[in-house]
Amino acid sequence: MVVGGGLAGLAAAWALRGIAERIVVVERDRYPAGTEFRAGVPQGRHAHLMLEAGHRLLDEMMPGIKQQLMDAGAQRVAASDVRWLCSAGWLAEYPAQMAFLSCTRPLLDAFVLDRVRAHPAIEFLEGTDVVGLLGSATAVTGVKVRERGPERGEVREIPAELVVDAAGRSTSVPKWLAELGCPPVPEERVDAGVAYASRIFHRPAGSDLGDQAVYLQTKAPDAQRMGVLLPVEGDRWIVSLAGMRGAEPAAGPEGFTEHLGQLRDPLLHEVLQGAEPAGEVRGFLPGPGVRRHYERGGPDGLVVVGDAASTFNPVYGQGVTVALFCARELRRSAKRHGGIGHAAARAARRAVAAASAVPWMISCAEDARFRATAGAPSGALVGLQHRFFDKVLAASTRDPAVTAAFHEVMSLVEPPSLLFRPSVLAAVLRA
Repeated sequence: MVVGGGLAGLAAAWALRGIAERIVVVERDRYPAGTEFRAGVPQGRHAHLMLEAGHRLLDEMMPGIKQQLMDAGAQRVAASDVRWLCSAGWLAEYPAQMAFLSCTRPLLDAFVLDRVRAHPAIEFLEGTDVVGLLGSATAVTGVKVRERGPERGEVREIPAELVVDAAGRSTSVPKWLAELGCPPVPEERVDAGVAYASRIFHRPAGSDLGDQAVYLQTKAPDAQRMGVLLPVEGDRWIVSLAGMRGAEPAAGPEGFTEHLGQLRDPLLHEVLQGAEPAGEVRGFLPGPGVRRHYERGGPDGLVVVGDAASTFNPVYGQGVTVALFCARELRRSAKRHGGIGHAAARAARRAVAAASAVPWMISCAEDARFRATAGAPSGALVGLQHRFFDKVLAASTRDPAVTAAFHEVMSLVEPPSLLFRPSVLAAVLRA
């Protein structure tokens, strides 16, 4: 049983093909016929991207899907085509190997859903809520479901050897585990108070930006506003503005325009002067970043993936890629243990936790720079990380070799230890 039919749930169901005899995805929404936004993905109207590590993995999991997405209008944006204003200044240009895949979230979801639906072992229960878990404090053995609608159906029980929680930020699994008598799941919470406002624009003919992207980052602790422009299908741009606690964008088109004018550089504001809006301004409050440590003692028969396991500040663009990492680790663990039994679930929980450790560290360390962040890590080690990373960013504005290494780390292709390789470290220290 996979609880949640968003991207993380679809990837998890796909990961178990050929291993589980029957896979059932329970989704509270009914999927739209095409590439429409749906209520069950509240962040879906905002800028999304797949980092280099993410689209490599997706194409490995579903061969040919990357080209299908690009044929449908998704944009492959090389790192050299990103005008990136980091806290130290504009990143240096270099012949980029790294890229990300940019499209609207409904386009990505639609192509992944088509692949998953076509597999004969995967079934869907749409328009259905999961309302509880079956089992005990030591093992989860299935789920309780109820059909949604004006005349809600009876609660029914569906036994399962493995339950995968992919219900996202709003997951109720911690509450349901408490009802089974399980001890609270250890968790970390870091809340920078980020708020979003996004709008889609028609790309003006002859725009200087073309297929380029723009990323105007914050500069902690004082410049707490950011903006990103991404090219998406249909000759459009999606523009997302964000602010940390105390610098949130105000509602509506007036608030959107006001926030544009308060960014560190006028580039986005100037570019959008001649762009026609293709939709309304949409707001979003993601809530805190949360990392739940199911690897420290979750019950047997349960694996938690995606945002239900680790939720990051969205400004770092890690969520989609980490959800795919979770699916990869779920498949590896099941294949290693020859099925979806308890040993495989325990191994998968450990592997999922390891896969999210570096993205969580990057996100939390950066959020800690803002004075109003609640629950931020602190101490000498965090201070040392900040000082070193400041040197990396300063070098990235001058030295293409450091810029390349920085992009590899931020694209989750290489671990942060890459920045300590002698050739990179020497360039950082020179800068």
